Amino acid sequence: MLVPVLSVIVPFYNVEKYIGPCLDSITSQTLEDLEVICVDDGSADDGPVVVAARQAADPRIRFVRQPNKGVGHARNVGLRHASGRYLAFVDGDDTVPRDAFGRLVTSLEDTGSDLACGNVMRLHGNVLVPSWAHRQAFAKPRRRTHISRHPLLVRDRMLWNKVYRRSFWDRLGLSFPERMYEDQPVAMAAHVGAGSVDVLARVVYHWRQRDEPESSITQRRLEPGNLRDRLLSVLQTADVLGRGAPELKGDFDRDTLDIDMSVAVEAIAGLGSSADPGLVDLAVRYLDGVAPEAWQSLPYEQRLLVHLLHRRRLDELTETFADAEAGRLRPKVTSTGLLRRRWYGRHPAMPGHLAEVSAELKLRSRLVSLDWRESVLSGAGRAAVGTFDVSDVRRVRMNVWLRERGSGATVPLSEGLSAPVVEDVRQEDGRLLEEQAFPFRFAFDLETFTKAQLARRGLWDLYVGIRGRGLRLEGRVGGPRWLPPLIPEPRRRSGVWAVPVRGVKGAWSLRLRHAQAVIGECGLDGDDLVFSGEMADVGDGEPVLRLRRRNDGEEMYFPVALAGRDFHARVPLADIDERVSREAWWEVLIDHGTAIRPLVRTAHRAVATVAERRFLIDRGEDGCLLLAER
Repeated sequence: MLVPVLSVIVPFYNVEKYIGPCLDSITSQTLEDLEVICVDDGSADDGPVVVAARQAADPRIRFVRQPNKGVGHARNVGLRHASGRYLAFVDGDDTVPRDAFGRLVTSLEDTGSDLACGNVMRLHGNVLVPSWAHRQAFAKPRRRTHISRHPLLVRDRMLWNKVYRRSFWDRLGLSFPERMYEDQPVAMAAHVGAGSVDVLARVVYHWRQRDEPESSITQRRLEPGNLRDRLLSVLQTADVLGRGAPELKGDFDRDTLDIDMSVAVEAIAGLGSSADPGLVDLAVRYLDGVAPEAWQSLPYEQRLLVHLLHRRRLDELTETFADAEAGRLRPKVTSTGLLRRRWYGRHPAMPGHLAEVSAELKLRSRLVSLDWRESVLSGAGRAAVGTFDVSDVRRVRMNVWLRERGSGATVPLSEGLSAPVVEDVRQEDGRLLEEQAFPFRFAFDLETFTKAQLARRGLWDLYVGIRGRGLRLEGRVGGPRWLPPLIPEPRRRSGVWAVPVRGVKGAWSLRLRHAQAVIGECGLDGDDLVFSGEMADVGDGEPVLRLRRRNDGEEMYFPVALAGRDFHARVPLADIDERVSREAWWEVLIDHGTAIRPLVRTAHRAVATVAERRFLIDRGEDGCLLLAER
């Protein structure tokens, strides 16, 4: 019997909707010399029927059934059936790019490394977005490296974006714990135990984000059994690193405090003193081994909550967690030192050695009004120092200015003294939360721009800064994207449009630009977006309206009615492709051989609800028409 080059182990459970595309992506690999071992972990749907049909059509597929014993047991069963020189693992709801296994195996053949791993994309519906956990570690390729020389691989704790040399796997004696989160300690043990590792910048795995309720382990993360298995996995991984790569334990702890301990805090805070003491013991056992410097990587609020969990003060944890969720946790900030001033957040439960917040003091500023008065753009806003109480600072000197991207040129707008005030501020979810902030005002006359500055047609970002009592902070002026104020209409000077714009994350700027097309009327007609305007040059061809989704480049086309240089367009909102993540942003272009980004003159911002979908008609970062769905 010939030994295949690669054995691909696919455990699956109740993934009837996804297992077919998963297997198709494996059997269509450019590396054809492989076997696919499908292990049904007691599925209650028709997933096994789908696998059986694929097996009948492709002799490389082997099918193993077992009662439901968990994915760890299923992987171990698959390993016992695997005969290839190399091993790979794929979850039954994910997919693999066509050349992934060929690239990974070829790399191992070339270098002799023990394992090869590659970049990952998250799969939302049919849209791929980069995986934040893998983006930095796989930014560029590295051959014959090791986790000790490339510490960012400590984030690469997933099993499935890799190919392992089977002899290496057996030499380490690797097997899976029979519980959830079984892959993390095994993936780390492989990284630590490898003689060398190949890192591919190319994407080798598509990791699906499933939307249906109760669809995955991570969506049930607050369940006691789920949390228990997560904490056991954390402890086992910490032990692997502590024994095999202690210099990486701090990197692991910083990630774990941020992610896994956040889940533990939320779950145990919900239970309070009724929480299972065994669960608390697991969390405390891990936290006992965390070095002091790793604690400082946590934001103050999370640091306080994890500290309460570590000290088993569960009723206080529940109360403090509720305060944090409601925006009521506002520790007072005090300072020490003259030459090197350090800042500390004060809370009755926070010990002094964990209280420093010097690196966390950042401005969070937002506009509350912005509008033109003739050629003068006038605005008012508030600047808060994070979520801290800075009343001891009393008064600060505030500056507001514009800074041009690229050149760094600045235009001062205002300077003055400001004292903190407390007001109820509307949040994006509709709640009113008490906020302490320093108010500011500014005014900018377009006549201030020189001819050279207008000619550059640049982008000028709005900044605010504060100075006082040793506190020196500055940052861009932003605010929640979906809250007022409305974006004012553009103004024109010397043939150049000055366009107030707001970035996707809410930061304000002033863009200088020319316009080949201008939208003068824009609004809603029933469930349709309608707009009209004028083009400077209609060209020779028939224009079409092109909608391009920023998330993934997906495009849709609609007709444009043209009369001379005047145009009119209608977009039925019900026909827009459904969003693929929390928000979807469609840029509106007019295409008549070249793409024109029409400038929107109107300040009107309409919100429409169509078939339970919420749309916002807005202006983009260059003043063009933007259609958002949230």
